[in-house]
Amino acid sequence: MNKLTRAVTRDGAVRILIINSTGIAEKARQIHSLTPTACAALGRALSGCALMSCLLKDKENTLTLQINGDGPAGKIVCVGDYMGNVKGYIINPNVDLPLKQNGKLDVGGAVGSGTMYVIKDMGFGEPYIGMSRLVSGEIAEDITQYFASSEQTPSVCALGVLVGRDRSVAAAGGFIIQLLPGADDSTADIVEKNISSLKPVTQLISEGKTNTEIAELALAGMEFDIFDEIEVDYICDCSKERYAAALGSLGNDELLEMRAENKPQTAECYFCGAKYVFEPDELDAIIKALKNDGEIKAKMENNDNAD
Repeated sequence: MNKLTRAVTRDGAVRILIINSTGIAEKARQIHSLTPTACAALGRALSGCALMSCLLKDKENTLTLQINGDGPAGKIVCVGDYMGNVKGYIINPNVDLPLKQNGKLDVGGAVGSGTMYVIKDMGFGEPYIGMSRLVSGEIAEDITQYFASSEQTPSVCALGVLVGRDRSVAAAGGFIIQLLPGADDSTADIVEKNISSLKPVTQLISEGKTNTEIAELALAGMEFDIFDEIEVDYICDCSKERYAAALGSLGNDELLEMRAENKPQTAECYFCGAKYVFEPDELDAIIKALKNDGEIKAKMENNDNAD
C-alpha cells in the first residue's frame, strides 16, 4: 500500500517522485489518535517528507521537515531517511476545524502562518538548514515555495489525505515534479498544462491509479523511465539506549535532581508513543557514565595543555 516511485524524462529535463502513502497516514492516525484535520495535516507532511528524503545523496543521511505555524495545530515535525521511510508528530493531534466552503479539510487554517524548516543531517559536522515562509499552510504549496526560494529548483508539489466517514484514511499520497538543469520553456509549458488538468492526487489513488499511471498523466507528451520503486513505511527507530543517551545529555545537575526523587522516570517517544522506564539504579549508571566521560575529557585536555 505504501510505495514510492522515482522517474526521469529521457532527455533528463524533468524528475518526478510519486508516493502512495495511504498506509503511512493511517498508521500515524492510529498512533497519535488524530482528528480528521490533524490527520490531513500530518499525513501531508509525512508524504512530503518521504518524497524530499528520497532526494538525499547518501544512505546515512536523514531529513527533518519542521513546520512551525501559528495555527491551532501547533508544530509539525517529520523525519525521513534515504529510503523514504518516515515518522512524525503534530503538537495538537486534537485540532479539528470546520470544513472549508469547498468541503475540504482546513489544513491551512490549522497550520496558520509561520516558517518551514528543512534540516538535512549528512552524518558529519553541522547539518544543513534551509527555511522558507509558509505561503498557505496547506503544506504542498509551502514545499513548492521552499524548493524555489531555498534550493532554487523549479518544482511543483501536490499532496493529499482523504479521510473516510469512519475517520480512517481512505487514500493518501502526493508527488513532486522538478525541472532539472537544461529544461527549456517548452518543457515547463508541458508540465504546467498537464498539472492544471490533473485530478487531485487522492482521487487518482482512490480510482486505483498506480504511481506509474499517475506519472504518465503528469508527464504526458514526454518519454520517461522509472528508475526505481521502493516500499516505504512509518518506522520509528527509538530505543531505550537512545533515550538513555538523551538523558545523559541533560547534564549532571538535572540528572541528580531526577535521582533525588528516588522513583522511576518515564520517557515517552513523540513519534510512536513507546514508553521507556528508567529505575533509580539505571539513573545511577547514567550519572556514573557521565562522570567518567567528564573525567576522561578533562584528562585529555590536561595532556593537550601539557604538550
